[in-house]
Amino acid sequence: MKILDRYILKTYLNTFVSIFVIFMFIFVLQGLWLYISELAGKDLDIVTTFKFIFYYSPKLIPLVIPLTVLLASIMVFGNFAENYEFAAMKSTGISLQRAMRSLSVFIVALGFGCFFFANNVIPWGEYNFYNLRRNIAKVKPALAIAEGQFNTIGNINIKVDKKSGERGQFLNNVVIHQKKSFRSGNYTVIIAEKGELKSAEDSNILKLELSDGNFYDELITRDIRKFNKRKPHAQSQFKTYTINIDLGNLKIDVDEKNTDDRYSMQDVSDLNYSIDSLYKKRNKDYEAFSTSLYNRSTYTNLKTSYEATNDTIHDTDILDLFNTKTKVQILGLAFNTATSTSQIIQTNEKTFNAQTSNRNRHIIALHEKYALGFACIILFFVGAPLGALIRKGGIGLPMVIAILLFLTYHFIGIFIKNNAKTDAIDPALGTWLSTLIMLPLSIYLTYRATNDRGLINLDFITVPLKKFFAFKPKSELNTIKNIQSYSYYNKHSIDELIDIVKTQDEFDLDKKPKQIALQHLFDRKITIAELEEKELVVPENIKNAKYYLKDYIDYSKTNLVTFSLGVIFLILHFVFKNNKLPELSEIVKSLSFIAFGMFGLYVIVSSVYYSKFYKSIGQSSKRVNPLLIVLSLPFYPIKHFLLKTRVKEDFHLSCLEQIK
Repeated sequence: MKILDRYILKTYLNTFVSIFVIFMFIFVLQGLWLYISELAGKDLDIVTTFKFIFYYSPKLIPLVIPLTVLLASIMVFGNFAENYEFAAMKSTGISLQRAMRSLSVFIVALGFGCFFFANNVIPWGEYNFYNLRRNIAKVKPALAIAEGQFNTIGNINIKVDKKSGERGQFLNNVVIHQKKSFRSGNYTVIIAEKGELKSAEDSNILKLELSDGNFYDELITRDIRKFNKRKPHAQSQFKTYTINIDLGNLKIDVDEKNTDDRYSMQDVSDLNYSIDSLYKKRNKDYEAFSTSLYNRSTYTNLKTSYEATNDTIHDTDILDLFNTKTKVQILGLAFNTATSTSQIIQTNEKTFNAQTSNRNRHIIALHEKYALGFACIILFFVGAPLGALIRKGGIGLPMVIAILLFLTYHFIGIFIKNNAKTDAIDPALGTWLSTLIMLPLSIYLTYRATNDRGLINLDFITVPLKKFFAFKPKSELNTIKNIQSYSYYNKHSIDELIDIVKTQDEFDLDKKPKQIALQHLFDRKITIAELEEKELVVPENIKNAKYYLKDYIDYSKTNLVTFSLGVIFLILHFVFKNNKLPELSEIVKSLSFIAFGMFGLYVIVSSVYYSKFYKSIGQSSKRVNPLLIVLSLPFYPIKHFLLKTRVKEDFHLSCLEQIK
């Protein structure tokens, strides 16, 4: 390895390791804050706490590694460019690709390492993390009691409506099903208004103290025949009642491992097997469901061997062959059958959707293992040339750019994956899409950095936009108004100003007196129609331009209104959707589409009148550019006010030049 390669690799690795440690620390703290309720105040030993952090850390790698690669690449190559080290390399004939060679080998190796890490270490960490959390919950029963559902602790099933207190020890509306030692079933039911979990330090006994409740017990014997005959039971009330649960008998081991079938805990071979099994199970479920519906139709019991013939006697509805009572029975039977079949279909639809979501999660987990390595490689070829182009090292600007790019990459991935879970998009494609979106950006930036071009060339967009939005500067009117003799005309009457316009010789090169006089007339609110009455010559094209201008402004205002309505309805669509109001959401969505459809139609109409207006005043070069119209649609309100000022200005100047 040459000295230059060692220098670049060493610089990159130092930055990479530093950033990796910082980001891991930040994300681990965020994870501890997320699970603080499961750790704080639970008297966990230091070893268990460190195990919690150690098992949680691997799942952070898919977030930390791509962000680290991106930021380190921008910082290192930005620092090289800022300190003119790239200029020194290029002066000796070393290109950017040559400078990136050693790092490219490292990044490819890192990509392979990420795959093996995602395939082996992350499932291992997920497996141990899940079981550790479950076992901690068993050691601390207050944590294991979730509100609004039955939870198993020892030999009881307990349900509470609400927990309170610092440790969740105070319980409201307690319902307990206590198990018998010699027979399965819920034969003892205890209901209490309040309860409290009490336990002494270094004690394996959990004391559950209930108050203001009732005790219901079915008194069963070992002789089933006597029990079935008598079915005795007891009922009592209590002010306080205490249940002791021996946690030592639960034989809880924090390191116990039970669950290993979750998709996040499986490697590539396990995921392939699970996905194949889920596909086969789906096919079997579809076959069983179709067979069930076929059997419910009783089609097999129909005697289809009879040949159908037309009956000339009965030509009415078949129900008319039966009396009213039989008709009611037939229609009731048909209705019940259709209703039950519909309910079965709806129930199975939910089941199949859940199965599809589960299968897609497995597919996403499989492809994420491969996509992680490729994401590191592609983000390196985004960050390295970007740093060389922005020529800025350090933490400031590179950090901002890296976070914005990574958030874009990350949120696109989350959005697509959430849609892929519901089968809205292929789950395999959804996993790779965010990475594939970054691929053209990496190629583009590498190309521009290699050829010593700027970060981005917007001239092909900005120049036409400037021409499109540029209107005649008001300095032309100001030039007329700032003439020293302009104020001299203030003392002239309207008739005197008109005489000045009439007496202007068309061959006279100095048009200023006429333009000043006309400007004074317009300042005094004299309309074109009134000028014609004063026997001034108004060209026909100016009259046409006046009508085209009015039509354009009217249609432009309609565009502004429909565009605003479309945006408002679209915002309301998302608001109603997030607030669980699907009916209103669909209504305003439809209204938004209608508004935007009208907006598109009137944009075309207003563009036609825009072209006619400029053609009538002799400025046909200002024709409509379809590409610029499309690009400016999202910013139509700005365009509306700019063009409104522009066309009025151009019409006013045309009047000053052509009216005589």
